[in-house]
Amino acid sequence: MTRPLLLAAIAAMSGFAAPALADDPLAVHRWRSRVLVVVAPEGGDPRIEAQRREARTRRAEYAERDLVLVEAIGTGAEADRIRDRFGIGPRDFRVVLVGKDGEAKLAEAAPIPAARLFSTIDAMPMRRNEKGRR
Repeated sequence: MTRPLLLAAIAAMSGFAAPALADDPLAVHRWRSRVLVVVAPEGGDPRIEAQRREARTRRAEYAERDLVLVEAIGTGAEADRIRDRFGIGPRDFRVVLVGKDGEAKLAEAAPIPAARLFSTIDAMPMRRNEKGRR
């Protein structure tokens, strides 16, 4: 995945009720994709590259699970909206898995290994239904 495809926005942490669609920076993905949001205060953080590397090496498995990577790096309106959505501070690093329903399913302060992401996704009822249809 190239950097432009990775950038967009999102944030992480907790299972707060999803905000109204108009206020939700991830609304474009709702019911279409699961989103892995990487939030970092600055671009030089090696944890960002570690999560990107996982996504690149497991590209087919991400695609099979309709999983896209979105980054909220540094400051800016979109990054701030993502941080606000998930209650993440401006100096915090978080990786958040967001389900197709728009809800946070998993949040960590470190990169999330693909095996953990996939086992979490594969246990979701919607994913089990998808596998049954494919």
